[in-house]
Amino acid sequence: MQKDFDNWSKKKKVIQDRDRAFFREGDVWWSSLGVNIGSEEDGKNNEFESPIMILKKFNKEIFWALPITTQQKSGRYYFTYTRDGNQYAILLSQIRLLDSKRLKRKIFSFSTREQSEICESFKALLPFL
Repeated sequence: MQKDFDNWSKKKKVIQDRDRAFFREGDVWWSSLGVNIGSEEDGKNNEFESPIMILKKFNKEIFWALPITTQQKSGRYYFTYTRDGNQYAILLSQIRLLDSKRLKRKIFSFSTREQSEICESFKALLPFL
């Protein structure tokens, strides 16, 4: 598969000038993830976007994000959930530090209980902490 790095580079120039979105931990947003290297999760379509979950907010500008996929996944590196009759997987192993300028539009927010479950699944990957 040929990756479109040139068009992503042009799109990043536009994203840089975007206003920052207001976001919270546990939110799920469409985000401009871009074109990435190897097996890293890429954004899709001409906006290079993918849904992400905001795991940890550090300030109004940056946060840790976990990409979300509709592909069926199982195992300790994924947190699966169902919403509106569709199954999704949060890619726990693909955590990324992102800037809020990448956020496009909010989809929904996880409940406090769901956020705790996701955080516990993520922490289980980090036995050294």
